[in-house]
Amino acid sequence: MPPSAPTALIIPAVKKHTATVIMSHGLGDSGAGWASLAENWRRRQKFDEVKFIFPNAPSIPISINMGMTMPGWYDIITFDDAQAGQDETGILRSQRYFHSLIASEVESGIPSERIVLGGFSQGGAMSIFSGVTSEKKLGGIFGLSCYLLLHSKLDEFAKNGANKQTPIFLAHGDRDPMVKPDWGIRTAEELKKKGYNVELKMYPGLQHSADPQEIDDLEKYLNARIPPLGDKSPL
Repeated sequence: MPPSAPTALIIPAVKKHTATVIMSHGLGDSGAGWASLAENWRRRQKFDEVKFIFPNAPSIPISINMGMTMPGWYDIITFDDAQAGQDETGILRSQRYFHSLIASEVESGIPSERIVLGGFSQGGAMSIFSGVTSEKKLGGIFGLSCYLLLHSKLDEFAKNGANKQTPIFLAHGDRDPMVKPDWGIRTAEELKKKGYNVELKMYPGLQHSADPQEIDDLEKYLNARIPPLGDKSPL
């Protein structure tokens, strides 16, 4: 049976909607698991012009979970190697979904360069892959505690190079036992080698989770990529 179509939790802009952030969760989580990120910024009156989209992955069989179903953007065969037996079919299925979210925002009047795509762990891996392969130039791409998918085929899937110059923010804990720190380092190196504009920040002592300093750095990144337009909004 094919996976059900993904849904999404949406937190609308408080003021005139001029930018969109799409933030994707990791394996076994949900969009609601990251909604507090936007709610925290709302309380501090940050990103008032931003619509936040927190997609929910479909429930699919996960090999490392003995084939039991759980929310996932693609199957994971092993945790031993980020490149081992990657689920290309599932990855490309989710890529099409993320590209459809971008297209929907553009159709609603948001310039693609005011759209930022990012995520954590499996959601971060999908966001990096979907971002660099997007035919629309994005405002930003970020990945927290993640790795590069289908790296040997990346040039094939990112032929038009629309996001070669888009700043990519990667963040990783140097004590991550699940998505090894080396995977994050290799991801940054591989993307830089292919000509992408990448910044990687490593966080001392951080395991497979988010860190207050990391979230502050993400906030600074978003401020730079989608600053408020106010009365300058072209919409």
